[in-house]
Amino acid sequence: MGFFDKIKIGLSKTRDALGSTLSGVFSGFSEIDDDFYDELEECLILADLGVETATKATQQLRKAVREQRLKTTEDAKAALKEILVDMLNVADTALNLSSTPSVVLVIGVNGVGKTTTIGKIATQLTKQGKSVLLVAGDTFRAAAADQLEIWADRSGAAIVRQHEGADPASVVFDGIQSAKAKGVDVILVDTAGRLHNKQNLMNELNKISRIVERELPEASKEVLLVLDGTTGQNGLIQAKQFKEIAGVTAVALTKLDGTAKGGIVIAVADALQIPVKFVGVGEQAEDLMVFEAKDFVEALLQ
Repeated sequence: MGFFDKIKIGLSKTRDALGSTLSGVFSGFSEIDDDFYDELEECLILADLGVETATKATQQLRKAVREQRLKTTEDAKAALKEILVDMLNVADTALNLSSTPSVVLVIGVNGVGKTTTIGKIATQLTKQGKSVLLVAGDTFRAAAADQLEIWADRSGAAIVRQHEGADPASVVFDGIQSAKAKGVDVILVDTAGRLHNKQNLMNELNKISRIVERELPEASKEVLLVLDGTTGQNGLIQAKQFKEIAGVTAVALTKLDGTAKGGIVIAVADALQIPVKFVGVGEQAEDLMVFEAKDFVEALLQ
């Protein structure tokens, strides 16, 4: 099953919630007027694009309709799809794994599916023939390293871990030395998911980043933020905080199959200008998929 089919199923709750209202907007108006735009904007806000992104999309649609002299609401729908795809296409959606080793630092608050996301990415990479090392840098959450070890066994990846409460930067240092010795292709680093004290978290992530820069100055590095799609606009607030703290380069949105507000994908990409590189629509490793903007929008606005 390809991305379009899976995302279509995964977005079924969002599409069902949007279905009656959105189809009503595009079929219920004989002309494109102010009432049409007002209804459309409200509908996009309900899909969790957020007020700012929904307003921006509607304004761009007004401009497209005017400049292209569009007459029908079907033409307007096609133009809206193009606008939303452009909002999502902020950068390459593939992880930058151009060096050996490459480093992916995975961050996010507790409970978003961070460790599971790491495990799924590890599984996909090992299936592609890459050697992967998991680094259990979340030393504060009980059983975090145990959970990661299960994924290491399941995916065929190696793992470096220390005792609970160990210095995360020390674990990362050990992981890098192990990766160098073994010629590993990709290092995936799990980190603690605390956001209650931004300064402590920033210090911790900076310390980890400094070690990566010092030990692997030539390595390609991604900072992948994992967000729970079911949290909607709260996820966007988290993303803004983490971008400020950690220099996020990519986003993975999990649990989209469990929400009626899948438009959060568009809100995150547009508001932060950071690419959504993965979306999760199920429990299996293959249900975490490399993001494709055009198929996503098509599935959302069928």
